[in-house]
Amino acid sequence: SLEDYEETVKKAKEAWKVWADIPAPKRGEIVRQIGDALRQKIKVLGSLVSLEMGKIFVEGVGEVQEYVDVCDYAVGLSRMIGGPILPSERPGHALIEQWNPVGLVGIITAFNFPVAVYGWNSAIAMICGNACLWKGAPSTSLVSVAVTKIVAKVLEDNKLPGAICSLVCGGAGIGTAMARDERMDLLSFTGSTKVGKEVALMVQERFGRSLLELGGNNAIIVFEDADLNLVIPSALFAAVGTAGQRCTTARRLFLHESIHDEVVAKLAKAYAQVRIGDPWDSDTLYGPLHTKEAVQMFLNAVEQAKQQGGSVVYGGKVINRPGNYVEPTIVTGLPHNAPIVHTETFAPILYVLKFKEEEEVFAWNNEVKQGLSSSIFTKDLGRIFRWLGPKGSDCGIVNVNIPTSGAEIGGAFGGEKHTGGGRESGSDSWKLYMRRSTCTINYSKDLPLAQGIKFQ
Repeated sequence: SLEDYEETVKKAKEAWKVWADIPAPKRGEIVRQIGDALRQKIKVLGSLVSLEMGKIFVEGVGEVQEYVDVCDYAVGLSRMIGGPILPSERPGHALIEQWNPVGLVGIITAFNFPVAVYGWNSAIAMICGNACLWKGAPSTSLVSVAVTKIVAKVLEDNKLPGAICSLVCGGAGIGTAMARDERMDLLSFTGSTKVGKEVALMVQERFGRSLLELGGNNAIIVFEDADLNLVIPSALFAAVGTAGQRCTTARRLFLHESIHDEVVAKLAKAYAQVRIGDPWDSDTLYGPLHTKEAVQMFLNAVEQAKQQGGSVVYGGKVINRPGNYVEPTIVTGLPHNAPIVHTETFAPILYVLKFKEEEEVFAWNNEVKQGLSSSIFTKDLGRIFRWLGPKGSDCGIVNVNIPTSGAEIGGAFGGEKHTGGGRESGSDSWKLYMRRSTCTINYSKDLPLAQGIKFQ
C-alpha cells in the first residue's frame, strides 16, 4: 500500500546515512559478499525465475550469473571511481572533480529479467554509495522477495541496515508514487516505451533524474558474403531465446536478395528442431510466454502481418498444451516499412525482409523509433567500419557477426531514441548513479579571477 511505501522510503533514507559514510572499497566488499551469497543460491534462484517468469532453467540460472558477474565488476570499480585533477589557469589553485552518491535510487524492473536488471542497477548504485528502493514486476514478486532476502542477510550479517536495499511490491500506483517522489534522487525504469514515456514526464516535471531502458525493434542484416554457419544459430537464438521476450530480441532479419531463399529455408529447418516444453526440463530450449495477454498480442500481430501482405512460413499458431505456449514464427514478404514491422510485439515473431544495397538497409535499420541493438553479418572490413560509423547503425548496441541479444556486463547497456537513452552497468555508466561537483581550492594568499578579469 502507499502507507507501506511511505514507511519504506523513510527507512531507506535513514539507511543511506549509514551507507554513505562507508568508504567505497568497503562498500565493494559488501557487494562482493552479495555476489558470493547469490553464487550459493544460483540454482534454486534460477529455478524460481524459471517457475515464475517462464524462461528455461538455464536462462534463469544465467540471469542470476549476470548479477554475480556485475557484483564482481562492481568490486573492482569501488576502488576506481573518481574524477580528474584538472590544470587550473590560476596560480596557487587546484581544480578537481568530486563525485558523490545521488542518495536514493529507485529501481523499477520488468518481468522478463526479474533478477539481472535489478543486479545491474543495484550493484553499481551501491558501490557509488546509494541506497536502493526496488519495485519489481508484480507478476514476478516471489523472485523480488527472494533476491531481497539474500541481499538483506548479507547487509545484516555485516551489522548494516537491510533497508539499504529496500523492496516494495505493488502495481502502477506504487510506480507512479516513485516517479513523482522528490526523495527518489534517481529513478531507473526498465519496461515498455509507452510506460517509460509516462514515467519520464513525471520525473522531469519535478526536475528529477531518470535512467530509461525501454523497447527495442532490433535488426540483423545479412550480406551476401556472410558466414551462414554463424547466421543461422545467431538468428535463431536472437529471435527465439526467452520466447522472444527480451528487449534485445531480433524482430527484423534483413537478407540480401541473393541469399534470401537459402537462409529462410535453413532457418525454418532450424526452427523445426527447437525443443519446446517445460522450462524446468534440461532438454527444453523454448518455454511459454509470460501471460495470456502476451499470447493474444502474438495472435493479433500474426493476423496483422497477414493482412499487410506477409506470409507465415513457419509457426504462427498457439500450441495446444497447458500454459501460454505459441509457435516460434517466421514471416516473409512484408515491405520494410509495414506498420507491423515497425511495431515491437514482445513475442517470438521474426519478420524476414529483402534488401539490395548497403545504404538502403542501413537506413531501414535506423528508420524504426527504437534504437537498442543491431547486428550485421559480413566479412567486408570497410562495411564493418561504415556500420560502426556516423552513417551506420544508430543503436546503443552495434554488433558484427554476433546476434543482437547477449550483451556483456563490461559494456554500457542501453539504447537511443525511444529506447530512452539510458545506460546501465559497464563502461562509465557509474556516473549516472552519482552527482558531480567541480571544486576549486585556493591555497595561495591571492585572489586571481578566472579569464584574467581585474576587479578593483
